[in-house]
Amino acid sequence: MNTAIMMMAMYNAKAIIDTETVARDWFNLSVGKFHEKIRSGEIRIPLVLMEEESQKCAKGVHLVDLADYIDARRAAAEKELQLMGH
Repeated sequence: MNTAIMMMAMYNAKAIIDTETVARDWFNLSVGKFHEKIRSGEIRIPLVLMEEESQKCAKGVHLVDLADYIDARRAAAEKELQLMGH
């Protein structure tokens, strides 16, 4: 199954999903904590700023980047499972 296609249906084909929604739906974090984890590199996903050089502008995550991140986390989980011998 293609994660990006499933997410397109979930988010009504929006290319950019606001970070508040991403933080809530996928990470169970406040938007502030989500931004902090992106800045620290703990969550490695590109953050799209809707305006250049503005701290208070709208921020989002591109749907394909989020789908790729989820797929990478799944691949890591599958690898870990294989290492456990299951």
